[in-house]
Amino acid sequence: MEETITGTETAQIPTQRGASLLDTAVRYAEERHWDVFPGTWLEAVDGVHRCSCGDAACPTPGAHPAGPDWASRATGSATVARRMWQERPAASVLLPTGRTFDAVSVPETAGFLALARMQRMGLPLGPVTLTPARRMEFFVLPGAAAKVPHLVRGLGWAPSSLDLVVLGEGAYVAAPPTRFGSRGAVQWACRPTPANRWLPDAEELVPPLAYACGRDR
Repeated sequence: MEETITGTETAQIPTQRGASLLDTAVRYAEERHWDVFPGTWLEAVDGVHRCSCGDAACPTPGAHPAGPDWASRATGSATVARRMWQERPAASVLLPTGRTFDAVSVPETAGFLALARMQRMGLPLGPVTLTPARRMEFFVLPGAAAKVPHLVRGLGWAPSSLDLVVLGEGAYVAAPPTRFGSRGAVQWACRPTPANRWLPDAEELVPPLAYACGRDR
């Protein structure tokens, strides 16, 4: 399926196929109990892949919601997910945050620094994505959006001074192997495994993430 990043090396980006998108979306719903919903997709226009939204300057081509009702379309049913991707097999795989997980998003350089520090400290880690926008998204328990500003201030930082963003209710993440146009695919820096089914709390990850973001300024 999708590749996993090891260290700071970029793994080969796989070609995205409709079947793999369908199977992956179903597996996320079935095995991880994550809500999923289909987003936009890539279309070939004059030999160039463009976003199905029709915006030639789309900042995330093929990797954003296809309409304003996306939150109501998200499902945790593998059966419903299979039907949705059968109808639109090239659609990106998007996961709403604020339900079964939140995500803490940081720049790639800070993310790899924090990831190495967390592994040395033996901190529990959930899945972590690496996006073509050069950001890493750390999956944590829901409710992080309410906690993180207080946690960051407690560490001596002003929340606005760090490029540390919490994606909670009303937001979403693009999941592997979704592609961002010609920029590449979302990949796992830490892939979902049985060992990380139980997500960490934001309180455990914010200190190393804030430290790394502070160094990365």
